Amino acid sequence: MFNSSADDAPQPPKVLTTPLEIIANLRALQDGHDPLIITFTERNQRFQSYVIDVDRDAGSVILDELIPRDGERYMLAGESFKVEGFHDGVRIAWDVAGPVALIDNENGRGYRGALPSEVIYHQRRNAFRAALKLSALVDVELAGDKMADKLRGKLLDISATGCKLRFDGDITSHLQLGQVYERYAAALPFGPISTAVELRHLHFEERLDTTFAGVRFHNMSGLTSRNVERFVYQLQREARRFDKDDF
Repeated sequence: MFNSSADDAPQPPKVLTTPLEIIANLRALQDGHDPLIITFTERNQRFQSYVIDVDRDAGSVILDELIPRDGERYMLAGESFKVEGFHDGVRIAWDVAGPVALIDNENGRGYRGALPSEVIYHQRRNAFRAALKLSALVDVELAGDKMADKLRGKLLDISATGCKLRFDGDITSHLQLGQVYERYAAALPFGPISTAVELRHLHFEERLDTTFAGVRFHNMSGLTSRNVERFVYQLQREARRFDKDDF
């Protein structure tokens, strides 16, 4: 059975307070085009955005138009909110309590606010993430009580705690960040698995006409967890053997 090493162990969260550290991490989110989850303090709904500019000289950060857009009125009304993103397995989060200004020009719609005075940096990935070969991608299905239709796609990579999926076309309007979908199924070589998943990342790549989604396994059974770990372990061994042969 796959066991993570000490190097893979999750680290406690750090609070970054220097402008250099804060700007570096916000720019990492911007350069990676990593989706952000926006949550308002007094509301349950979640919204998606992106970092589209970090200006050190002006001491500001610009966020992209909210999806769904009805969250914009909460933001412009001055409601406090939290921002959370993930970059290479690291959770980067901060609070916004100050005023946010609307930007609407030829470059699109966005919101300018002050750079945060502190950012939470949390290395959370505690499991080896294994990529599948393009010639051996696994078929997956995603369905849930809040979905009108079942979605079919491909499994791109997987760890003991979650996986990355690929779907043809733009399906972003069918899914909601933070939502738990009760019926995720994957046809693993050891047999099909089924579990609930929480949607953590969602991005449509127009150039490829493809939607990429990151999900975290939710309340997975012991048997399913063992089958996932077995598959990850097999992929890890294959990757190491490939690297050794290449060398």
